[in-house]
Amino acid sequence: MAGELIPDFSRIRRECESEGVAFPEAMFSPCKVEVSRDHAEKMAEIVRAIERVSALDAYRDRVLQWAPDIAKFEPGTKGVFFGYDFHIGETGPKLIEINTNAGGAYLNVLLLRAWGVKTNLEDVFFDMFMNEWRMKRGDKPLKRVAIVDEDCASQFLYPEFCLFKKLFENRGIAASVIDASGLEYGSGKLQFEDKTIDLVYNRLTDFSFERHDALRQAYLEDAAVITPHPKAHALFADKRNLAILSSRDALESMGVDEETARLLTRGIAWTGIVREADPDALWSERRRLFFKPHAGYGAKAVYRGEKLTRRVWEEILDGQYVYQEYVPAMEFEIEGRVLKYDYRNFAYDGKVQLLAARLYQGQATNFRTEGGGFAPVFTVP
Repeated sequence: MAGELIPDFSRIRRECESEGVAFPEAMFSPCKVEVSRDHAEKMAEIVRAIERVSALDAYRDRVLQWAPDIAKFEPGTKGVFFGYDFHIGETGPKLIEINTNAGGAYLNVLLLRAWGVKTNLEDVFFDMFMNEWRMKRGDKPLKRVAIVDEDCASQFLYPEFCLFKKLFENRGIAASVIDASGLEYGSGKLQFEDKTIDLVYNRLTDFSFERHDALRQAYLEDAAVITPHPKAHALFADKRNLAILSSRDALESMGVDEETARLLTRGIAWTGIVREADPDALWSERRRLFFKPHAGYGAKAVYRGEKLTRRVWEEILDGQYVYQEYVPAMEFEIEGRVLKYDYRNFAYDGKVQLLAARLYQGQATNFRTEGGGFAPVFTVP
């Protein structure tokens, strides 16, 4: 499903340089990917259905039972940049996982421009942040934004942090890329170098702020709008939740309507919790399964069942893992190399804003494959 190659990335390079950002060449594939209109619409339909189910009290009560205490705090906002990752199975799109601080959206805006696509996505992204702000602060002016992570300059997606900084500054809002360790909280204010922060674009993988006291206090005392936030992660991104969303019995017990239940059980890779299963049965069925830590991210410590050793199997049994039906990634061959790919739906409030692909070789997405990285997705009949 790949098209012609881009001869070079000069347009992206110029755009990055104009924003004072180093060109992140390893993040971009020279390929394009296609998706059928039916599959794109089905993925968007599954995203909307999950959003509906997540609003049910019965669902929230169930998943918050295994969430950290901080997730029980209601921040009053949605959470920006959810990522819904899909493979295409024999019956159509299959959701593999949900992320609640998905990276790469802004980089894909640059990538679309390199392919000559006109887009207003920067306005869409800005409006999303402003909606988060207004949900909490109404018409009060947003003055200062912090894009926050650990050791930001060393992060693989640091160039994107800088692009978001410019996004806010170009619209008259002060913005900084800040290491979370430099934040301070006191007198009801979240501050960095004596400057009060109104809104935090959270890029941390510390989803419950266990290592970041200032951020935790500001969140729980409503001193700053923080997005995405621990409750969003607990409701959507904990991989144990997929065991509920892919179970017809669980959905029906929560009062989910028949049509939605059918859509989700067909459209989500069937998932279970390792500690609730018979280990001998799982081992015998391992070749058709994939194993992931329930709070994992970035494809860390994930295992294809057919490649498991007994040593790793014991680690899985002792850890906090889910198992999931193995849905192979899509593949295409270009210039003698076979690349795998998945579809990432960047979404806000249940609406898909941008559909991108990630190309790679190996077991999971890695941004280390020659010719791999983000690729634009074009819809075809």
